[in-house]
Amino acid sequence: MTPTFIEQGMLLAAVLFCLGLAGLLIRRNIIFMLLSVEIMLNAAGLAFILGGARWGSADGQAMFIFILAMAAAEVSVGLALILKIFQKYKTLDTDEINRMNG
Repeated sequence: MTPTFIEQGMLLAAVLFCLGLAGLLIRRNIIFMLLSVEIMLNAAGLAFILGGARWGSADGQAMFIFILAMAAAEVSVGLALILKIFQKYKTLDTDEINRMNG
């Protein structure tokens, strides 16, 4: 791979990670927060794949498989928590839930 392709890919991964981080910090809906975490995990996976391609090894692809498994576990646990929170508070807005507790 050419160095410019890897640099552009790393720039894309950094932009995606920053967008995910901004979405996590700005949004107050729990579902959007989980989606932002997914974007951040995919950006990290892209960086691992590009790093593996740069050095000519399959380690980046193996790490991406682990990231996908972790993302699947995060989604299943996160959705179960979302269902319980919605049953209890009838909203998914984190600010509203904090107001109800305090």
